[in-house]
Amino acid sequence: MPAQAALKMAPAAAPQPESRSKTRLFHARMLVTRVEEWCVEAETPEAARALFTAGAGHRCTPGESVQVELESLLED
Repeated sequence: MPAQAALKMAPAAAPQPESRSKTRLFHARMLVTRVEEWCVEAETPEAARALFTAGAGHRCTPGESVQVELESLLED
């Protein structure tokens, strides 16, 4: 009887976790083309176009990505 009592008190073996391959964090350089809405104050459409062409103004909305391309994978 004491042997049976010892069997009942023994802890059950813990299930072994499945072996998974260890993941790593990778970084990459991505080329992203966006369509954004920009704003500039001007007196005429021609003046606004000239200001935008010169790089004036500011971004009104962040826009959305229209193309994403992997430039290079950065490895340590």
